Amino acid sequence: MEHVEKLHSNQKNSKNGENGDDVPNKKWAILALASIPLVMTLGNSMLIPVLPAMEKQLNISSFQTSLILTVYSIVAIILIPVAGFISDHIGRKKVIIPSLLIAGIGGLISGWAAWKMNDAYWLILVGRAIQGIGAAGAAPIVMPLVGDMFKNEDEMSTSLGIIETANTFGKVLSPILGSLLAGFIWFLPFFSFPAFCLISVLLMIFLVKTANMEFEPVPLKQFFANIKETFKNNGRWLYAIFIIGAILMFVLFGVLFYLSDILEKTYDIKNVKKGFFLAIPLGALCTASFITGKLIKENKVLMKWLIFGGSVLTAISIAILSFSDSLWFMIILFLFGGVGIGIGLPCLDTLITEGIERQERGTITSIYSSMRFVGVAAGPPAIAVLMKHAEKSLFYILSILALAAAIATFKAIKPDEE
Repeated sequence: MEHVEKLHSNQKNSKNGENGDDVPNKKWAILALASIPLVMTLGNSMLIPVLPAMEKQLNISSFQTSLILTVYSIVAIILIPVAGFISDHIGRKKVIIPSLLIAGIGGLISGWAAWKMNDAYWLILVGRAIQGIGAAGAAPIVMPLVGDMFKNEDEMSTSLGIIETANTFGKVLSPILGSLLAGFIWFLPFFSFPAFCLISVLLMIFLVKTANMEFEPVPLKQFFANIKETFKNNGRWLYAIFIIGAILMFVLFGVLFYLSDILEKTYDIKNVKKGFFLAIPLGALCTASFITGKLIKENKVLMKWLIFGGSVLTAISIAILSFSDSLWFMIILFLFGGVGIGIGLPCLDTLITEGIERQERGTITSIYSSMRFVGVAAGPPAIAVLMKHAEKSLFYILSILALAAAIATFKAIKPDEE
């Protein structure tokens, strides 16, 4: 990429001499790390099929319901870069484990409020905000930790593909599990989240050894000078990746919110059955992420064109949705859109992780994660407003955004042919 040759050459030199074999049981470590985005995704996406039930139980508007998702993401957006910065100085594991515990406490607060209080909405939002604090220091720190573990770019891209697949699998599992749990008690998904967090904490403690991945933190003045230099030399493609990540997550979560609402209110498909319908496009996304992670290795030119092609595929499939409201027509086209997003995400993860030096990796990748959370936060409320005031233009707006991601890829991401 433009001005990134030095960064890549440094990694390639280390790749030849040191491939990270000093980290024991890497496969088990990747399994433990993959549990974190899976759990964090469950903590948010598991609520999507439950939103209509929450709206009735809490006697709130559709917009207020969407804020139960959004407040989690807004808090995370603000704190993710802070968590990344701290992880660059005290270590990744020391940030991830306390963050998982904080996220679990937030789930307990929301669950208790929904269970015991008559006017629970505002305390549920407080609990969700605390979950967002924990989420900021958990899943976003996994990406730089994987980058620390592997000097070999092929191994790194494959592992990041597994992490993205786990993230996506959480989205596949979420509507089914959320619907199943809510079928017993509507607020049960809140209480399940702390249990998942505890499992991830135990996996991190016993399976992820970071002794050989520690590095001397750069003094603050030098650190900020390095960050400034990184953006000066790599700003064009970094900003593009930030924007593309935000757009793809905005489109994904906007579509999921729309589909959840339509399935229940138009087709009377509820509970676990609705979860399986939502899992169809998400399953396609998950499969596409896994295959892409295996395929791309260190081929950055291929990564660029996969992001471009995936964004175009998403734009076309969403635009065609405006021609019919048939259920299976809608599901099939959302499936193609899911494939497009699933192709793009592992490529974005790998480009930004491989292209940044280790000492600044936590901060830069955390900004990227924060931008993805912007899309997650903005999608549901934006779609709720569009469904109320401009439903016919909804698909065109999402399609134009996906097309903008393709244009940004084409114009700004320019890897070296080598």
